[in-house]
Amino acid sequence: MKRCTRFYSAEIVCALEYLHSKGIIHRDLKPENILLSEEMHIQITDFGTAKQLPSDRKQARANSFVGTAQYVSPELLTEKSACKSSDLWAFGCIIYQLVAGLPPFRAGNEYLIFQKIIKLEYEFPEKFFPKAKDLVTQLLSLDSSKRIGCEEMGGYDPLKAHPFFETISWENLHLQTPPKLTPYLPAMSEDDEDCYGNYDDLLSQFSSMQVAQSSSSHSLSVHESTPPQRSSSNIEQYIHDLDNNSFELDCSFSNEEKQLLLEKQTSGNPWHQFVENNLILKMGPVDKRKGLFARRRQLLLTEGPHLYYVDPVNKVLKGEIPWSPELRPEAKNFKTFFVHTPNRTYYLMDPSGNADKWCKKIQEVWRKIYHKHQNTGM
Repeated sequence: MKRCTRFYSAEIVCALEYLHSKGIIHRDLKPENILLSEEMHIQITDFGTAKQLPSDRKQARANSFVGTAQYVSPELLTEKSACKSSDLWAFGCIIYQLVAGLPPFRAGNEYLIFQKIIKLEYEFPEKFFPKAKDLVTQLLSLDSSKRIGCEEMGGYDPLKAHPFFETISWENLHLQTPPKLTPYLPAMSEDDEDCYGNYDDLLSQFSSMQVAQSSSSHSLSVHESTPPQRSSSNIEQYIHDLDNNSFELDCSFSNEEKQLLLEKQTSGNPWHQFVENNLILKMGPVDKRKGLFARRRQLLLTEGPHLYYVDPVNKVLKGEIPWSPELRPEAKNFKTFFVHTPNRTYYLMDPSGNADKWCKKIQEVWRKIYHKHQNTGM
């Protein structure tokens, strides 16, 4: 992922350098306007709001309000004008998004986004590549004349010389074979940002930590990562959990208990409207990644079986992971897991770090339904 971010960021640098050398400001640079050719090289598109500055250089700014909220530069908000350096601001936002999965300035509406931009209110997530962090910091400067790459700071040579691009060969970049795009797995070690670790090793380390804590405090157990099996005597605890955004049921309940749970779910669970009257066995927020971008979704594993995912903000069913005998979950680390289907692999991240629980539950439901079919000759 780091190699991809570096390579495609470098190609954007070359494209902006060319545009700016011709006196052209794009003014709406954002991921949606960056396409990939058949050879997987970038192509910048949508020049509907672009502006060509006069060749006499007396006018270095374009005085009209254009752009997309998350990538708008502060000078456009405060001075109502854009310059070449405004494209560099948007470029900084894009690098941030390539690494973090979301733009740096986010809020519930455009006004609040603009306020954050003017105040330079943004944060770097944990494990953000240090060299990329330094580059983004130098690009997201409120002073347009202080951004690395702008004419006042020496032009594009200092930008190309930044340590983030130290492995880039600029002379023949357009002839190089782009790195293969793969799903992003968060770096597990700052010493090796491109090494994502082995899930089995991580799980073993996690279990060892729990054992060590247990021996000192006698309060933890290596088995605590597995949800306890509950009997019908504490079915009320299940009912209490229905009000939460995350919970998990074991599959050992009678038909009478299932009916009681379904009645309580119908009346007390806001996610029931999306599951076609199926009993929810596990649910919780995940980040569903598609390409380079991630969206927060509420994942709902139900009887049937079904795997629905819902937009939790707009309360809209966005889709369903198609269930089949070939469906296979795969945990990559504590947070990241895949759901493989015949036609697509779904890339998901559990922010609470319980990817293994999702995989175990999906496997449990898979075994229950398909073993049942095998035993009945279906």
